[in-house]
Amino acid sequence: MSLTAPTVEEIKARNKQLINDVLEVYPEKTAKKRVKHLNTFEQGKPDCGVKSNIKSIPGVMTIRGCAYAGSKGVVWGPIKDMVHISHGPVGCGQYSWGARRNYYIGTTGVDTFVTMQFTSDFQEKDIVFGGDKKLAKIMDEIQELFPLNKGITVQSECPIGLIGDDIEAVSRAKSKEYGKTIVPVRCEGFRGVSQSLGHHLANDSIRDWVFDKLSGKPVKFESTPYDVAIIGDYNIGGDAWSSRILLEEMGLRVIAQWSGDGSIAELEATPRAKLNILHCYRSMNYISRHMEEKYGIPWCEYNFFGPSKIAESLRRVAGHFDDKIKEGAERVIAKYQALMDGVIAKYRPRLAGKKVMLFVGGLRPRHVIGAYEDLGMEVVGTGYEFGHNDDYQRTTHYVKDGTLIYDDVTGFEFEKFVEKVQPDLVGSGIKEKYVFQKMGVPFRQMHSWDYSGPYHGYDGFAIFARDMDMAINAPVWQLAKAPWK
Repeated sequence: MSLTAPTVEEIKARNKQLINDVLEVYPEKTAKKRVKHLNTFEQGKPDCGVKSNIKSIPGVMTIRGCAYAGSKGVVWGPIKDMVHISHGPVGCGQYSWGARRNYYIGTTGVDTFVTMQFTSDFQEKDIVFGGDKKLAKIMDEIQELFPLNKGITVQSECPIGLIGDDIEAVSRAKSKEYGKTIVPVRCEGFRGVSQSLGHHLANDSIRDWVFDKLSGKPVKFESTPYDVAIIGDYNIGGDAWSSRILLEEMGLRVIAQWSGDGSIAELEATPRAKLNILHCYRSMNYISRHMEEKYGIPWCEYNFFGPSKIAESLRRVAGHFDDKIKEGAERVIAKYQALMDGVIAKYRPRLAGKKVMLFVGGLRPRHVIGAYEDLGMEVVGTGYEFGHNDDYQRTTHYVKDGTLIYDDVTGFEFEKFVEKVQPDLVGSGIKEKYVFQKMGVPFRQMHSWDYSGPYHGYDGFAIFARDMDMAINAPVWQLAKAPWK
């Protein structure tokens, strides 16, 4: 066995052959479609060279969700003081109930409702005769049982779009009756090719049913020059709280964070921010662009995974403000430097040189790369469940020459890639976790941090490093060997 590491050209040749080997198993028509989604990144190219946001091929096991999942599970669901109705059969609401660890402050069932399930529980008669009256009755029951709710959203499931329920009319009538915000969201699962369209539809509903109805409302808000909003952070394991701490330490005032631990009042306050700070670009860039166009609010992306990217992001955010905030950013970076040096000194010797393959949603396929690299690890393959071309353009700033890229990877492809590349760690979702662990490959669930977290911020990096070490260096892997070993 050669002890010399393969060159970039050798890695590229291996990845190309690996892609060809995978495609040979498919029927010709399927192979022609899938080849567009698989590639090896070449340094200097404007994107990763893969097609994205295209309908998955019937018959292969995709790891995507639907438009309903994008709206209810991601954008609207974590808004804590509103009740979110899954309008349709019970299955979708039950499946999405409490699926993510969107931490929030409040009392469940009194002033917060994130982990509760509300469904119209469609039956056959509702499909035949329509569910508008049932929806109105449910809203009346919600008002009686949960009077402290600050509003309602209607998350429409597939049958609603097929039978043509007028959820907009019901919402308007009940909003006028209750004097509360009620938002109908046309996020039927069959729309679009993945949950990505659900994000867009949910953003549009915020624009149309929240922002556009602010005119004429009394304003009780004292602004400052340093007001910012955290957008697209879902507070998984407390991530948004970790981000908020750093922003406030540098002198900014966070007037809203959503959706994680967010409220309808924070949504309404956001158009008064001086800067929107965007975490998950894929899910919230639409509303950020709208606020820039309509209200003149600039927005910038940030990445709080790992000390290198945290420092870079703090300085980027501070660049939108005066010297007071710029000095504050440097003060925060310096404050945590000793902590970061200690974490890296402890874990880098145990993790340096370890190879990682990622396949996640949202922004994680690129954002977490810097955190791994801070620990001396190398990401050798990455891809998005529901990314668009602009996601892959942004990914070029993170990945190295020769990185294996796979869009909407199928279960078969992912298993074969891992089998041949033989990474030391796979970071993906719950559907993939046990497959790879049974193959003897260490795994971290990178959608909800495997019930750990937070991973954002300086304190979060210490938890991240510990978890990666715990996954890779656990003694159990001496007993559960990978098939190729």
